[in-house]
Amino acid sequence: MTSHSGSPVVPAPSPGMYRRVALASAVGTSIEWYDYHVYSVASALVIGRLFFTEMDPFTATLAAFATFAIGFVARPLGGVLAGHLGDRIGRKQVMVLTLTMMGAATTLIGLLPTYAQAGVWAPVLLVALRLLQGLSAGGEWGGAALMAVEHAPAGRRGVFGNFVQLGTPTGMFLANSVMLLLVAVMPQDAFESWGWRVPFLLSVVMVVIGFVIRRAVEESPSFRAVRAAERTARLPVVDVVRRYPGRIALAIASFVGNNAVGYLFLAYLPSYGTGTLGLSRGFMLAVLLVGCVSWFVSMIAFAAWSDRIGRHAVYLLGYGFIAVWAFPFFALMQTGEPVLVVVAVVVLTLGLAATYGPQAALFAELFPPEVRTSGASLSYALGAALSGGIAPLVATALQGWTGTVYSVSVFMIGFAAISSAAILALRRIPSSFETPVTTNPEGAIAR
Repeated sequence: MTSHSGSPVVPAPSPGMYRRVALASAVGTSIEWYDYHVYSVASALVIGRLFFTEMDPFTATLAAFATFAIGFVARPLGGVLAGHLGDRIGRKQVMVLTLTMMGAATTLIGLLPTYAQAGVWAPVLLVALRLLQGLSAGGEWGGAALMAVEHAPAGRRGVFGNFVQLGTPTGMFLANSVMLLLVAVMPQDAFESWGWRVPFLLSVVMVVIGFVIRRAVEESPSFRAVRAAERTARLPVVDVVRRYPGRIALAIASFVGNNAVGYLFLAYLPSYGTGTLGLSRGFMLAVLLVGCVSWFVSMIAFAAWSDRIGRHAVYLLGYGFIAVWAFPFFALMQTGEPVLVVVAVVVLTLGLAATYGPQAALFAELFPPEVRTSGASLSYALGAALSGGIAPLVATALQGWTGTVYSVSVFMIGFAAISSAAILALRRIPSSFETPVTTNPEGAIAR
């Protein structure tokens, strides 16, 4: 059925479906990022010693962060595959597939033998499963983000898209909570022997819950309209790269600042706090938990604000905040005083929240619905691969080579400047939601 303008008529979601989609996006993405982030925490605490035993402590930490970065190498491929499937068969199917894949990889990491048990095969298998995690993470965000944004009522895409973004601090909070509990109740020998495996094995239970919730939601209205109009792209990734290379490049650049600083907070900070400052593992994990809570709460406010004053204004505020705070952040960290360390982290998360909360809506608004999953997924995955994946490794190397942690501050400011420039350029691009999907008289798009 089509309107007089040629646009297919797709029934609006019911209020109950709005809630189910928001729940499915938030819960599923939280589980997905729990799985992904639990490796990040483990890489800072035990992975180096258990899987790269023959190396000195500093080199082993670098190796652990290198395997952390490898997961990001696979993310663009995951974004391409999930983008193709999301634009061809639907956003919902991609959400279910990526969640299942991530759960399987995470559980298997928890069952891996260490270097002492299997020799060189231990790090080889670890890298293989980390790549599988990367494939899933690269595909997860696009499907979940578009399900939320495309179901959103007019004028509330920032709020609804933020349900997906909230999965990141929630997943981090869960991962750090489990690790903190284990570190607190277990002797170090027991934790390094088998306790570190528990957070990975818990993934099985969480994935089952997320799978059930995600199966209960309807496909997004935008994809149903594209399918009804017979405008499904045959090769959506090729199509979006050919038609919108500039938008993809700017979307990638807009994200690198947030992702780089976010993974400094997540993966580099625990290593720096325990290894350089001599703070306890339990304290650093507790600091990360506080940071996750402040990130979560402030992101809700910034996402809603972006619906009122615009995505770009909120982004520029956030990146300006990160740049200004880069040097004070490490100055407060170096005091080692618990209150000042917490202040340093909480203030940093305000900048992260402003540059992450509106992201799902911003990326969705850049691309038309027939190639939207491909465009958003590819931009997100490439942005992460070019920044977050290398950030802990580069920061650790910079600190070692320069002898000062303030070289990492310069690193943060540089990424914030790149992303700010991209946001300024993106302000000229109108929202793709303003153009209705019209019926293609020739059937499916042939690319």
